[in-house]
Amino acid sequence: METKIAIQGIKGSFHHAVAMDYYHREVELLECLSFDTLVTAVISADASHAVMALENSIAGSIIPNYALIDQNDLSIVGEYNLTIHHNLMALEGETIEDLTEVHSHPMALLQCKEFFRAYPQIRLVEAADTADVARSIATENRKGIGAIAPKQAASIYDLTILAHSIQTIQDNVTRFVIVQKSNGTVEKEKINKASLKIILDHQRGSLAAVLNVMSDCLLNLTKIQSLPVIETPGKYAFFVDVTFDQFQYYEKARKILSIMALEFKILGEYTNAKK
Repeated sequence: METKIAIQGIKGSFHHAVAMDYYHREVELLECLSFDTLVTAVISADASHAVMALENSIAGSIIPNYALIDQNDLSIVGEYNLTIHHNLMALEGETIEDLTEVHSHPMALLQCKEFFRAYPQIRLVEAADTADVARSIATENRKGIGAIAPKQAASIYDLTILAHSIQTIQDNVTRFVIVQKSNGTVEKEKINKASLKIILDHQRGSLAAVLNVMSDCLLNLTKIQSLPVIETPGKYAFFVDVTFDQFQYYEKARKILSIMALEFKILGEYTNAKK
């Protein structure tokens, strides 16, 4: 049975690139206009898995996606770190000097703002999706309009790349996770990373005690993100990522933390992505 993967955006998007790279082959895609739609697709079994951006090395965490994973009881079964390259593209035969507008996602525009200082005639216009802008330029033959999008979008929609890697900060990485509806099915021998949700009693030193347990059990804390507990004003949930060399150490920490915490939830146990 062919695996169907839900992605946010359309073919030519960064989510599409991750799906191809992670599965090392072409997969059947379910294009979703929003992360809410993507989650619904997984819950309703329209897709077996989904690719979901979770954080960017420049912009930080995509906090609503943490809540979506938690509230819908999705399970993280993998991750992928994608180096982001923003490329300026337009219809064949056009030059940068021909452009009057460049459209893209607000984050892409912000990350490429410095490049356009040399082209004051170009107006930057926000759009919902990078690849969708590239598609509309091609299908509607929109002359004088450029797009900032991944290079595969230019290939898919027959556009010409006018400038490569125009982002101001070249070391720009987005972390994506692979989620599914049921509990993770990663082989124990391959698990060396976990994503956890921890809610603690509001007492002095409670978080420090948790961090000490992680240290004593030889866990490496790679991420900690707090989100308010909506039902209880003033209380916070901590979303934590840890890596480890031996599963038995993590297993020990997991047992201790589940006793210490008011609420302890495993969001995923999976293989740490290569940096």
